[in-house]
Amino acid sequence: MRKFKVTFSPDQTVVEVAEGTTLLEASEKAGVYVNSLCGGEGLCSECRLQIINGKAKGDKYAIRFFSTKEIKNGYVRACQTRVDDNLEVVIPIRSRMEMEKIITEGISTHSEPGKESLHQVRHIPAFLFEPLVSKLYLELPPPTMADNVTDIDRVTRELGKRLTFSTYDVSLSCLQNLTDKLREHDWKVTSTVARRNGAGQVLQFEGGNTTDRNYGLAVDVGTTTVVVQLLNLKTGKVIGVEANHNLQARYGEDVISRMVFAGGRGSSGLLQTAVVTTINALTKALAKETGITPTDINCLVASGNTTMSHLLLGLTPCSLRLEPYVPTATLYPQILAKEVGLNINPQGVVEILPSVASYIGGDTVAGVLACGMANRPEIKCLIDCGTNAEIVIGNNEWLVTCAASAGPAFEGGGTKWGMRATLGAIEKVEINNGQVTYQTINSGKPRGICGSGLIDCIYELARNRIISQDGKFDLSLSNPRISIENNIPQYILAFPDETEAKQAITITEIDIDNLIKSKGAVFAAVKSLIDYVGLKFTQLDTIYLAGGFGSSLDIRKAIAIGLLPDIDTRRIRFIGNSSVMGARMALLSSRAFEATRSIARGMTNIELSTYVPFMNEFIAALFLPHTDNQLFPSVHY
Repeated sequence: MRKFKVTFSPDQTVVEVAEGTTLLEASEKAGVYVNSLCGGEGLCSECRLQIINGKAKGDKYAIRFFSTKEIKNGYVRACQTRVDDNLEVVIPIRSRMEMEKIITEGISTHSEPGKESLHQVRHIPAFLFEPLVSKLYLELPPPTMADNVTDIDRVTRELGKRLTFSTYDVSLSCLQNLTDKLREHDWKVTSTVARRNGAGQVLQFEGGNTTDRNYGLAVDVGTTTVVVQLLNLKTGKVIGVEANHNLQARYGEDVISRMVFAGGRGSSGLLQTAVVTTINALTKALAKETGITPTDINCLVASGNTTMSHLLLGLTPCSLRLEPYVPTATLYPQILAKEVGLNINPQGVVEILPSVASYIGGDTVAGVLACGMANRPEIKCLIDCGTNAEIVIGNNEWLVTCAASAGPAFEGGGTKWGMRATLGAIEKVEINNGQVTYQTINSGKPRGICGSGLIDCIYELARNRIISQDGKFDLSLSNPRISIENNIPQYILAFPDETEAKQAITITEIDIDNLIKSKGAVFAAVKSLIDYVGLKFTQLDTIYLAGGFGSSLDIRKAIAIGLLPDIDTRRIRFIGNSSVMGARMALLSSRAFEATRSIARGMTNIELSTYVPFMNEFIAALFLPHTDNQLFPSVHY
């Protein structure tokens, strides 16, 4: 079989592949990232590349995704184009991985040295500072004829004076060197003990006093990004944080495409390796930054949606997307780091926060823990909005939850110039007297529009009556920014000379329709849940917005387009990355960790795909702001 070289620009990375290899597969082999929203199934054009030299077996459906001019200039979809020659390929800006505005923190909840509580901020529940893994320095009396119990009994007897466990599990590896270690270090050793199922689990023995070297990781395993916080388990202090894209994204940008990949052309093993590699790289960076040794990291607590939790553990996720939507598990076993290849102490424990259902995972449970809604009598609502929107309503007596497919529009997919919240994304827009002003991330030339910018666009277009409340352009207007391309009306936000790519950045009527469907799905889910429990929006004490989606969100505009309920904006709070916040709380407090299991068990999941009122609510929400104006009394276009 013939082989050819493919050169990827702008980094000039060269890889040799067999004839017939797709460009997406070639990029994976080269270690070059190319956006792939659908996971290589040929359903989108996010993996666009430009061939500038050489010939390839073309994409017969390219005309559906590219203009004639783009095709003439060599634009192809990487997943549908096969190598048939030595190629030089340019990865356009829109197809590259750029660092997002990743939310690594929200409300601080770590305890300060000397404090016994995690309760630092109002609304955050108080839990005793009791890390899942502790180090105890032991000065043991040597054996005598009057006290000749076994070495391990001598250790556990002393541990029993310091800890509340009635029993202790000790592995063979701990026992094998215990006798020599005790005698070499004059019966002065440090024991690392984890909490497991109400019992103590001895992870290791070290000579001397090493209690100052005990660290843990709180990890948000997001579909798009992974955030890792490094904590000193002796003080409870966060000493470092790192974040980056989840390398699984090369196999598909959303959970559905990764499920399809795992059950089709790939495997769960590849996806597990990708996320473990991501966590290991962030751990290595944190260790270098703080000067610690990774083997002194003795515990890792991770939270993620149900698919991410399955893939981290190497579980098959395929059944999650098929009726009757049954996960392999929702309560995950405590494992050792070496079992999944995590580069911390090989004997270190790994805990995955419990899930509730196929589309309600540990990240949602962590969010409920973090905002304290399960500990208060007031009725609160948590909305974590991404490609999927997870909603929880309840208090300390009851919790109901649901998940709705909001689609990728608010995360950059499904719109012509949509992009994630990376460098150059337009994140704020205003239109006044026909003049457009916008703000980009890092204040550079615009590359596209992220979710908050798209929400601003819809609001401003509707407010200025450039579009009607059904999202259609008023073509009777004499407006130089309104044009028609391929019979599709569009509005020019940035002219070619303003943009990095020297192309006009527009929002089309199709984009607006997709965005209205996305916002309609979110609002319909919240409305369905509030109706299910027999309440009204006015009875909600607080709405918490979690995740990166809300970081640049103009709440007033989000209400005005019908994305969020029309309540007093002072009762809507952005709480940041509640997933990593909850993971950190569980790491620092065994009671908080146990609370996550209680929260997961106590949540009632409403499956919207079989809940008839949801579809009616969704159809009613396909209007700006809604077909029922009484739901939005403060909104006037």
